[in-house]
Amino acid sequence: MQKNELVKVKIEDIGVGGEGIGKVDGYTLFIKDAIIGDVVEAKVMKAKKNYGYARLMNVLTPSKDRVEEVVCPMARKCGGCQIQEMKYPAQLAFKESKVRGNLERIGEVPGELLDQIMHPVVGMDEEGMQPFRYRNKAQFPIGTDKDGRVTAGFYAGRTHSIIGNTDCVLGVEVNEEILNCILDFMEEFEIPAYDEVKHKGLVRHVLLRYGFKTDEIMVCLVINGKTIPHCHDLVGRLRQIPGMTSITLSSNTAKTNVIMGDTIRLLWGQEFITDYIGEIKYQISPLSFYQVNPVQTEKLYGLALDYAGLTGNETVWDLYCGIGTISLFLAKKAKQVYGVEIVPQAIDDARNNAKINDITNAEFYVGKAEEVLPEYYKEYEKTHNGETVHADVIVVDPPRKGCEESLLQTIVDMQPEKVVYVSCDSATLARDVKFLRAKGYELKDVTPVDQFPHTVHVETVCLLSKLNAKQHIEVDIHMDELDLTDAEKKATYSEIKEYVLEHTGLKVSSLYIAQVKQKCGIIERENYNKPKSDDAKQPQCPPDKEKAIKEALKHFGMI
Repeated sequence: MQKNELVKVKIEDIGVGGEGIGKVDGYTLFIKDAIIGDVVEAKVMKAKKNYGYARLMNVLTPSKDRVEEVVCPMARKCGGCQIQEMKYPAQLAFKESKVRGNLERIGEVPGELLDQIMHPVVGMDEEGMQPFRYRNKAQFPIGTDKDGRVTAGFYAGRTHSIIGNTDCVLGVEVNEEILNCILDFMEEFEIPAYDEVKHKGLVRHVLLRYGFKTDEIMVCLVINGKTIPHCHDLVGRLRQIPGMTSITLSSNTAKTNVIMGDTIRLLWGQEFITDYIGEIKYQISPLSFYQVNPVQTEKLYGLALDYAGLTGNETVWDLYCGIGTISLFLAKKAKQVYGVEIVPQAIDDARNNAKINDITNAEFYVGKAEEVLPEYYKEYEKTHNGETVHADVIVVDPPRKGCEESLLQTIVDMQPEKVVYVSCDSATLARDVKFLRAKGYELKDVTPVDQFPHTVHVETVCLLSKLNAKQHIEVDIHMDELDLTDAEKKATYSEIKEYVLEHTGLKVSSLYIAQVKQKCGIIERENYNKPKSDDAKQPQCPPDKEKAIKEALKHFGMI
């Protein structure tokens, strides 16, 4: 495949960034804006040895799942809606398949098990609601267009070039009115937009939040300075917009891609807006993490609560708790809830949200979940004469990178009956599920939830339950097959492998163990260690590993 070559491609899958994936004579191409089922003409832009990237030139035969006309004409340029060209039922099918595929491929969860426990994806169309205008938060960069006029919009994919757009169809309609008010003010008083290359100019971003249940509006202006000239005039204009509740200023003078500054200064109103998820009331500040799709969030947290199966007697840990969104849901049904979050302001918000909801059985800790929980576990053991702390249910809602292995191990050590895993990345979810399954927790329920229609992202709620060691199965054993004296001193292959690894650092195979056992006169089942054919070659156990295996066999009293 050569650069600039025109090719005809049928799209068979979608990549992690929303690119269509197709093959030409076995060579894989990634093509933005193409969807599954399309037959397209594409121009190769970058060609590597085994794969390349191509630009969509023409849709030769549209997929049956391609929409006739996209709602947002800026979708391709913006890149925020990677799959808006795809009909919504097909989006849901793709996301469900994505979660299942990752659990099977990365998590090594048997397909037969997923057939029994995986539920259909929960979409936004179940209640007749169109999957637009669902975001309660938007962050608009402010810049200057080629004609020198100030503009607001979104960064084009993988760039910092602003695509002018004051009416994103994923956000609420009032956003456009607010942005036009701010842009008009900047033009009138010649307030310069920030230039990130020169690190000059004043207004960097506008953060907007909206309460779906309360209709309260927040505006936070992020500036490269301490104040805005004629600020009183701007506040006066914004106050006229119905629902305006909070107008704040965030100073960010650093040369950075981070949007928000560390401090928030109130210009008018109050420093937060309020909203509800279910019956729980939340106060949301500019720096608060709060799920951006409240309609789907209520379904997501409802599933988490159902999976937890609380009766009122449980101790629950909620890791990566944010402002207490899931914690307070759980606290209504649990005996005690402990939340952990690294952002101090989020914990302040969580404690305050507990207070305004009259919830007294929720405590919150500031720190990394990867550090707080293991340290708490160790300290508890020290101060309780070796007794270990126990949790009935542990809920995790980690960032995209998933959970660190040290945290997963502590979760296992605390022996909860249930682990409820809320994930925003099914690949890292699958990796962590694999670890937990290997440690005695089985996957019982999986439900994908579409929090972000028209994008490739999908949330997933999983329930893992501790396998019950008290359960048993009945097996018929013939007494003439059982050597009672030998049975007492036999170790399994897994135990031998673990012993060798722990004491020597060597990894040994079952084949090597069988060979050493045969040398030592330990009789295996017939044909256990024989090659599949007479002329087949088998690797022979190296001397260092043979020595290590013999030491293990001695340890277990087998030789």
